[in-house]
Amino acid sequence: MNDIGVRDAGVTDVDVVVIGAGQAGLSSAYHLRRRGFEPERDFVVLDHAPRPGGAWQFRWPSLTYGKVHGMHALPGMELTGADPERPSSEVIAEYFDRYEQRFDLRVRRPVDVHRVSEGTDGRLLVQTSAGVWSTRALINATGTWDRPFWPRYPGQDTFRGRQLHTAIYPGPEAFRGQRVIVVGGGASGTQHLMEIAPYAAETWWVTRRPPVFAEGPFSEDRGRAAVAMVEERVRQGLPPLSVVSVTGLPVNDAVRKAREDGVLDRLPMFDRITPTGVEWDDGRHVEADVILWATGFRAAIEHLAPLRLREAGGGIRMDGTRAAADPRVHLVGYGPSASTIGANRAGRAAVREIVRLLAGEPVVV
Repeated sequence: MNDIGVRDAGVTDVDVVVIGAGQAGLSSAYHLRRRGFEPERDFVVLDHAPRPGGAWQFRWPSLTYGKVHGMHALPGMELTGADPERPSSEVIAEYFDRYEQRFDLRVRRPVDVHRVSEGTDGRLLVQTSAGVWSTRALINATGTWDRPFWPRYPGQDTFRGRQLHTAIYPGPEAFRGQRVIVVGGGASGTQHLMEIAPYAAETWWVTRRPPVFAEGPFSEDRGRAAVAMVEERVRQGLPPLSVVSVTGLPVNDAVRKAREDGVLDRLPMFDRITPTGVEWDDGRHVEADVILWATGFRAAIEHLAPLRLREAGGGIRMDGTRAAADPRVHLVGYGPSASTIGANRAGRAAVREIVRLLAGEPVVV
């Protein structure tokens, strides 16, 4: 590890740049510290959010901490004593803030990363709203929250009601007395439906594929199998699927009741949107005031485009956390490591490989 240096034209040298300070980015920064890297000397963490908390700080107020499934603690510091009735956006943001301070990670924010490109002497150039860094390795932990996926359907621009995405979901009371179509077969779609139904005049659930409900406990074997399926996609250079898309929707008492009450009666995907609702080719029509797109997110990796990492299949081919096309680049919280526990493990794995890279040890491909 070398002392920080400043090149001509205001370019700052570091060994590692970490982009993103959510679960994956903070885990990576923690493991860099454990390996002896010093923040602001050997590495820097850049985060575009205004405050600590990663994407959690933007979650809707009705998503309380008690409703969060599978939130794993960051390495080295447990999250204890949290009130299950408080919004998860507050609980987890405060936890991340304490974590950054405890381990002196010195996250720089708000910083927008514009592009990562080839530099000189085998280094990468990271251009941002706060300056330019030249780095020997990059950990990209930008997640998906900044890239909500909005499908396009004929007539979408003619709809006279309101369209919104999970990314800006305001909570169920905003839909009081309205007719609401929820689009999307994932966990967010079912959560939105179950919250909105008591307030709305009427709700409909529309999905591209019939939903798969998973009864019984989510065992380690099921979890490993799901992660392996997602991992195989990124090994092939295909865009990653969410883990929930291969595990199915977990069934609890609330889901059972919603199914019994007809809240989770699913309709096939409509064929077009009209000024007053949606319709299908078979002549069926639904009048609605709101279309809520719970259609997921895509990886926020546009800033990596100059490195030409994407494969023909549309994704970045991965070997573990490492981009197969460039051993200097690691993606954590991407594909199989998109869960909170996966992000923790990916941060550790990425740092382990980067230490070997910086030491000049051969990369096993």
